[in-house]
Amino acid sequence: MATHDDRSRTSGGYSDDGFYSTSGAGGGVHHFDDGTRPIDGGAFGKDTSAFDTTGYTPIADLDDKPASHHDTFEDDDERKPFGWTAGADIGLLVLRLALGGAFVVHGLQKVFGLFGGPGIDGFAQYLQNAGFREARILAWVTGVTELGGGALLVLGLFTPLAAAGVLGVMANVIALKYRGGFFAPNGVELEVAYAAMAFAALFAGPGRAALDYNRSWFRHPLVSGFLCLVIAAGATAATLYVFR
Repeated sequence: MATHDDRSRTSGGYSDDGFYSTSGAGGGVHHFDDGTRPIDGGAFGKDTSAFDTTGYTPIADLDDKPASHHDTFEDDDERKPFGWTAGADIGLLVLRLALGGAFVVHGLQKVFGLFGGPGIDGFAQYLQNAGFREARILAWVTGVTELGGGALLVLGLFTPLAAAGVLGVMANVIALKYRGGFFAPNGVELEVAYAAMAFAALFAGPGRAALDYNRSWFRHPLVSGFLCLVIAAGATAATLYVFR
């Protein structure tokens, strides 16, 4: 019977610290009491009870070993979540300043007659000649919408609502002015560009350089954009089919 006690005994030129003992095929009793998993000697036709377990790691200890770098590969390879960049914020700021500044000037022309504008009376007369009813009320609504919406865009405050107001005004102007031509000076090229800018601000939001930063509509631009788009569509429809 093979044991681990005598490590100096040899048989057939093989020492006891070799792979197999030579005490007989399939014979011997396992004396592995050090926690290692014995190998079935019958599978090899050899007695594995004389294995030298020096240097072997018990299986229980393998379970306690920390995971290798291969086990944590997926954790190391995780992509960083998308975040706002300074480039996007600067681009949205320029968009707001350009669009909002232009409509502040248009509003001042209509409401106060500044910068060579017609004022309320002149603008109301224009709307009446274009076939609108309640032209004076509509002139005030349009002028205040342009002035207030432009100022809010510059500040980045209530941006979706301000952009929706500007978009509604431009939709009415395009419907009123369009005669089959697109390019300036007789086409709607400029009006379409303003409408596209307002649409972009409606869904892209104001960016972080704005008073809207971290408000609910800033965090959910898609939802607030759709809601304000519905408001703009309703106001445009009311102006075209009720006041005209």
